[in-house]
Amino acid sequence: MIDYIVPLILLLATAFALRKKENAYNLLLTGGAEGLQLLITLVPALVMLLTAVSMLRASGAMEVLGNWLSPVFSFFGIPPETALLVLVRPISGSAALGVGAELMAEYGPDSLVGRTAAIMLGSTETTFYTISVYFGAAGIQKTRYTLLAALLADFVGFFMASLTANWL
Repeated sequence: MIDYIVPLILLLATAFALRKKENAYNLLLTGGAEGLQLLITLVPALVMLLTAVSMLRASGAMEVLGNWLSPVFSFFGIPPETALLVLVRPISGSAALGVGAELMAEYGPDSLVGRTAAIMLGSTETTFYTISVYFGAAGIQKTRYTLLAALLADFVGFFMASLTANWL
């Protein structure tokens, strides 16, 4: 059944356009062209973001920062082993999944660290990626308050993930 979802959506869109007496083919072409133009505006920001994450991980800067901040995480009840995940998650989802997989491989998925990492991955967002994509697409330049609120929400997500893992 799931194999038929996309053709079904296309059929419904075509039927809707025909009902309104519009050219469905031209509408699909126009939508595709607009999608490609949006992709062209977003790709440079995504490439820069992924390159920066790769450089920070390869240089060891993320590990050093994670070790330096681990006492702060311990103060808030967040396992210090998840410090790198907390630092990477707002930047890159794929890097965060890699860090989460490493934590689960090292400590086990049923350990406190593994459960905390899994909950963190499911309850937080890739903030910088989301802001760069959506604000870039909308042409919004000033993200000062959005970034602060989103990072605060991420911290609350990390904190609550740790509390939830400890509680369960």
